Amino acid sequence: MPFPARRALALAAALSAATAQAATPLKPCRIDGIPNELQCGSLQRALDPARPDGVKIDIHYLVVPAMARNKQPDAVLMLAGGPGQSAIGVAARVLPRLSRLNNRRDLVFIDQRGTGKSAPLDCPDETQLPITEQLDTTAQMRRLDACRATLEKLPYGQDGGLRFFTTTIAMQDMEAVREALAVPQWNLVGGSYGTRAALEYLRQFPTKVRRTVIDGVAPPDMVLPASFSPDTQAALDKLIAAHAKTHPNLRADWQKLLASLPRQVTVAQPLTGTPEHFTVDRELLLRAVRLPLYQPALAAALPAAIHAAATEGRFEGLFGLTTAFTGGKGQKLAMGMHFSVICAEDVPRLSSATDKPGEDYGHVDADMYNRVCKTWPRGDVPADFYTLPPAPSPVLVMSGGADPATPARHGERVAKALAAGHPERVQHLVVPEAGHGVMAVGCVRDLMFRFIDAKTDAAALPQDAACATRIPRPPAFQPVQARAAQ
Repeated sequence: MPFPARRALALAAALSAATAQAATPLKPCRIDGIPNELQCGSLQRALDPARPDGVKIDIHYLVVPAMARNKQPDAVLMLAGGPGQSAIGVAARVLPRLSRLNNRRDLVFIDQRGTGKSAPLDCPDETQLPITEQLDTTAQMRRLDACRATLEKLPYGQDGGLRFFTTTIAMQDMEAVREALAVPQWNLVGGSYGTRAALEYLRQFPTKVRRTVIDGVAPPDMVLPASFSPDTQAALDKLIAAHAKTHPNLRADWQKLLASLPRQVTVAQPLTGTPEHFTVDRELLLRAVRLPLYQPALAAALPAAIHAAATEGRFEGLFGLTTAFTGGKGQKLAMGMHFSVICAEDVPRLSSATDKPGEDYGHVDADMYNRVCKTWPRGDVPADFYTLPPAPSPVLVMSGGADPATPARHGERVAKALAAGHPERVQHLVVPEAGHGVMAVGCVRDLMFRFIDAKTDAAALPQDAACATRIPRPPAFQPVQARAAQ
């Protein structure tokens, strides 16, 4: 064997041994919301991959062991969204969707660096703040400046440490965990930002992936702040059109409401009941309406809430819907990690983005991210990160037709790129009336099971998705009207 080849093999063996030594043995553990005992472990990694002897961080992971004794060797890796969501933190919510897969496969949840217990970049919880503080951009800027200053004092935040929380580096952590657990190949399941993570893992380690499910696709070339505006606008327009029969004046109500701003309102804080007096301006309203659009069940109440605000000056419905979305368990994001990712991967491409702003939403989100990222430490991103090589193995792409964040136009582009040369390896499933994420919709969990459990690649795709594509949009909520006293 030539000397360079022997040296490369020796180096690979040394790195593998280092990974094994740095990993802690799996230990029994319990997670809120999951009744049975699980297994937890951690792996020590260099903060900066170029400085293996420098600052170290611990990557924490959860293993939900397969129920059957004769389990399959290819575990399922769940990649969380955000960016900034803890995979372990959402495990209890996601587990029912993967329960059939768990019969014969381990499920693995890794807290990506910057989230959960893995060198967290958390900012103070905002859910108990006054409504106007939660949604006001100027107040957000003050809080984020203070949070960044605090994070930069952490052992892994000093000397520009926030630069080392990019998706590319994080996927190298995931590969190290795979080696530590001796998993021959992952089955990747990614939702929202987790789809970007899955695509980057697939790009870097194509032979280590058996099957991939990406749900609500946020590709690396998406330029998130620029796409927010037209995609939210399209979802709002679709909502208005869908409820034209029950709310024929909804568009007029919406335009009337926009034209009435700014205005002083009094609203009871939904979580505390404390009355709050504040000014609703255009930006505040647009942010309040955007969040319920993620979930069709919440969006069904928007027509009534918009009508009440436009015609009666009652804003409780609108802000209650916003709190219902942000206050859910597992929705909290590590905002430090969120901006470390977006400021490195998206914002530098903002000036060259080709997306046309939405008529109502304009540049709201782009302006906010531009302001934050001016002072946020920015990591290096390899040029290949923005490419989408042909899929080396089967990929199931899923999109919600009413999704305001990652609609089907992004999934379609990704599916086309992945299918180059091998169209039989990729299927794009669009659920027309679904919102952000379709994993929990109807029969989709069974469809995912059949895709991953199929013995051969030829049998994995295509999947019959008729049971999902026919699911209707929830009807508009109709407030109960009290009868007038006789």
